[in-house]
Amino acid sequence: MAPAITLAAETELSAANTGFMLICSALVMLMTPALAFFYGGMVRVKSTLNMLMMSFISLGIVTVLWVLYGFSMAFGTDSGSVVGWNSDWVGLSNIGLTELWDGYTIPVFVFLVFQLMFAVLTPALISGALADRVKFTAWALFIALWATIVYFPVAHWVWGAGGWAFELGVIDFAGGTAVHINAGAAALGVILVIGKRVGFKKDPMRPHSLPLVMLGAGLLWFGWFGFNAGSWLGNDDGVGALMFVNTQVATGAAVLGWLAYEKIRHGAFTTLGAASGAVSGLVAITPAGGAVSPLGAIAVGLIAGVVCAMAVGLKYRFGYDDSLDVVGVHLVGGILGSLLIGFFASGKGQSDVEGLFYGGGLDQFWKQCAGVFGVLAYSLVVSAVLAFLLDKTIGMRVSEDVEVAGIDQAEHAETAYDFSGAGGGAARTTATPAASTAGSAPSKKVDA
Repeated sequence: MAPAITLAAETELSAANTGFMLICSALVMLMTPALAFFYGGMVRVKSTLNMLMMSFISLGIVTVLWVLYGFSMAFGTDSGSVVGWNSDWVGLSNIGLTELWDGYTIPVFVFLVFQLMFAVLTPALISGALADRVKFTAWALFIALWATIVYFPVAHWVWGAGGWAFELGVIDFAGGTAVHINAGAAALGVILVIGKRVGFKKDPMRPHSLPLVMLGAGLLWFGWFGFNAGSWLGNDDGVGALMFVNTQVATGAAVLGWLAYEKIRHGAFTTLGAASGAVSGLVAITPAGGAVSPLGAIAVGLIAGVVCAMAVGLKYRFGYDDSLDVVGVHLVGGILGSLLIGFFASGKGQSDVEGLFYGGGLDQFWKQCAGVFGVLAYSLVVSAVLAFLLDKTIGMRVSEDVEVAGIDQAEHAETAYDFSGAGGGAARTTATPAASTAGSAPSKKVDA
């Protein structure tokens, strides 16, 4: 993310950059419903709506919090290198329509709405690890608390002027630490508290709609161009264009890496693997894309595709139930993308910082380590504590009966698909009325 810095020359509002950033903001907003589709297709039928809603509710909760105090906490005047604050921004008051974000050519309102979409998406990412088993009320309260205590301060650490990671020189172009490691570590913290799904490692828990998964992945890939290229906050010097190219390149390479591993390991190229590989590449290039060359982006993507494909199996080895592989893809992918900057930074992109393979030594690598593990530890611990407190007060999990029967009906009084009108066709059966209902075995006698 382009940091809040002041340039030497005076700036004036750029209609081109303003329009570009508004489009990028809309693209990032699209990523939250895209994520809902991606996750929604990966769960069983009985949990589809709940999975969709766990993403969608973030659009409501985080938007309101961002207006009230979130933007001020993330990007206000620094306090102790930990959090920001600006009372003039509470409720987004006292911001002029043409007031520019410091050092840039876009209005403050444009910057804050772009950042809002990041804040909305990040807690939604966590939801994939908790599929099938979390009370919707508890999840909504968790989002509000987590955004306040974790996301807003971490965004300040990484992108706010005065934040400790920003001042240290940690490179995170568009959210490897603040978004993906943050969400992945939070997911791990919560699932360690709330436990496994009923039937984990025993019952089949296959995706109910792979076409929905592919649709979600495609929309995420599309929206990610705004997520990444827009994070330079303008389009004047070519860095945003480099990021756009690297986003495509790394993602394509990650798809190939994941599928190659899958073919060697499991003997097939799967659609779920292709979709997951794309997301792993998008995650990994998010922090690195402004610092590496397109060849470096291929390396980042390939590494992420293979390693993330390997990492999703860790939940079976260590026994934590990460339902939709948030840890394996977002936490591991975010770590890889962030740390690989220390090796592949070319010095010809967003800054003159060079990684180890370009003669720069390991100095940047150690800075990246500090950012990665600082965010990981904070998010993991605080998220686990929040989940523990909620679980001991209002309860985080639905009952076992509800989980087995299906969380959609219990929590939302709806089901994703109405099968009452399904069936029919040319053939007619002589089944009794009871036998023709969903879930019953029809008569084998068929009239021509």
